Formats: sequence, C-alpha cells, structure tokens
Amino acid sequence: MIRLPPFELRAPRDVPAAAALLAAAPGEAMIIAGGTDLLPNMKRRLQTPRVLVSLRQIDALRRIDAADGAFTIGAGVTLSTIVGRPEIREACTGLWQAAAQVATPHLRNMGTIGGNLCLDTRCTYYDQSAEWRRAIGYCMKKDGDTCWVATSSPKCLAVSSTDTAPALVALGASVHLVSAGGARRLPVVDLFHNDGMKYLTRRPDEILTDVVVPDQTGWVSRYWKVRRRGSFDFPTAAVAVAIRRDAAGIVTGARVALGAVASRPLLSEQATADLVGRPLTDEAIEAASEAAYDIAKPMDNTDFALVWRKRMIRALVGYALRDARGDDMRATRLAIARQVL
Repeated sequence: MIRLPPFELRAPRDVPAAAALLAAAPGEAMIIAGGTDLLPNMKRRLQTPRVLVSLRQIDALRRIDAADGAFTIGAGVTLSTIVGRPEIREACTGLWQAAAQVATPHLRNMGTIGGNLCLDTRCTYYDQSAEWRRAIGYCMKKDGDTCWVATSSPKCLAVSSTDTAPALVALGASVHLVSAGGARRLPVVDLFHNDGMKYLTRRPDEILTDVVVPDQTGWVSRYWKVRRRGSFDFPTAAVAVAIRRDAAGIVTGARVALGAVASRPLLSEQATADLVGRPLTDEAIEAASEAAYDIAKPMDNTDFALVWRKRMIRALVGYALRDARGDDMRATRLAIARQVL
C-alpha cells in the first residue's frame, strides 16, 4: 500500500482566510479541492506539501451564477454538477462535453472545475511510484535533471492533460485569481505556460476562485478527444472548437484549441484565419484542420504513438467543426469511443 506523507490540513471558511494561509507558508502549502489528482501525486511523492489548504468549506466557490447570458462558475463546482446543468449543456456544449468525459462518474463527483484547469502535467517518466523513478535516476520534473522524453531538451516536456481548459479557451473564458495581496483576472489561454514544470501562470499563493464564460449567444461549441479507454483515461489528443455564423452562413468568429499535444492548451490563430469570413465548407474545415495539425507537437510521453496522435489532431478538428456545422457525427463519435477508427 502506498501511503500519504505527513501533512497538516487547514479548512478555512472563506477565500481571504485561505489566501492568508497560503501566504503564511510560501513554498510549503498547496490547495486541495477534490484531491483526485493531488492525493495520488502525494502518494507517489511527486508533490509533498507540508500544509494542505482545503477549499471544501468555502460555499462561495460552489456557486454557478448566470447573468446576461454569461456564466460565473465557482472553482469548487464539481464536474458532475456542471454535467447536470442543462443550461450549460445548451449554451456551452463544448464545456459540457469536456466535463462529461473527464475520468469516471466517481471522480467527476469529487473533481472540480478549478482543479481540472490546474491539473498537473503528465508524463510516462513522471507519473510513477517513487521507487520506479529512483530506478531511472528520476526526471527533470521531479528530483532529477534530465527530461527522458528528449534527453537534450532544456525544459520539461510533460503534457497538459486537462479536458476543460481547451474547451474554456475555445469559449473565450477567463478566470479570477485571488491572493493575500490582491486579485486579478486573465483569459484562460493566459493561465498556462508551455513548460511541463512551470505550466501555470497562477502563483503558488493565488487561489483560482471562479471561471467566467462570456455570453455564448450565436456561438456553437464542441469538444472531441481520443483516449485508450472509453472512460477513466486522460486525453491523448483533444480538440475544442467554437464557431459563430451570421444569417448567410458566413463564419464571423472562430476558435480552435488543442489539448494533450503540448505542455499547455494551444490556440490556433491560423485556423481562425482560415475559417472567418467564409462559409463553413469542407474546404474551410480542411484548411483549419491542416493549420491545427501544423502547431500540434505531441511527444513520446503518454499513450499511443506520437505520429498517430499528431495525425488525430487533423481528424479531430475536422470532426469537431463538422459537428458544430450540424452534421450527424454520432457514428463517428461512437467509433472513436470504441477506438475502431
């Protein structure tokens, strides 16, 4: 049995108290919400905080507010709660699909939107027991100085595995961050660095308090992913798209975000350029798919061959855009879920 290391648990009742606890133990305190990622990491000694600051008792973080078509989703809202909200499914279909495909129902009951956004990057050489990692001399992300994915790499190449981040990037969402020194708001796309170790721009003393999804009137969003099994597994390639068209069918707004092919979600500006200003034809979709394919940089650090994962980005963008166009993609989605394509 792998046991947790010793730690102190603090359970503040409001955000200022939680921020004060983080400020009082710099470098030694970490936030815990659902704990579905942090606790297994602690058992493997990947993260060993002396103090855990629990957000479970902060009611304000478990609210979903809707106003003028926008949603403000508290960071402590569980993924199951999001999946159970029909208004989110209708207005923000891509986010609903992403949340519904995270892990298993049991984990979605515990896992939160804030936790999934801040999910640790993953790698074959990192997500192992302490004994396994010791046997290879550890890796750059934890206790070592070599990235075993690419031994000459000057930085860690662990991969982003969050489902909800690409979906929120495609929706143009933003987050609020609060610390003892103040608060700030930034787009979800700017919450991440393309670095497997320093993958968040959120500082260790900051709390992600809520996610703001702007009014999606006129937008259609979709999320597609590939994983080894139909449940539980992290994405090995993922695509989120959001499309807005006018009455004549011309695309007036578009975002194409990729997941699990870099250390951060990637937003393809070229794909947007290939879509906006023209009808959503097969030719436009093919151009956007190629643009997304060009920026996808999967590495040999997770399931499936990296060459195949890169090719799947091209296919997934095409599937997602056709889905957003209104094509019947049920058979294709089922085939991907069964891994028979």
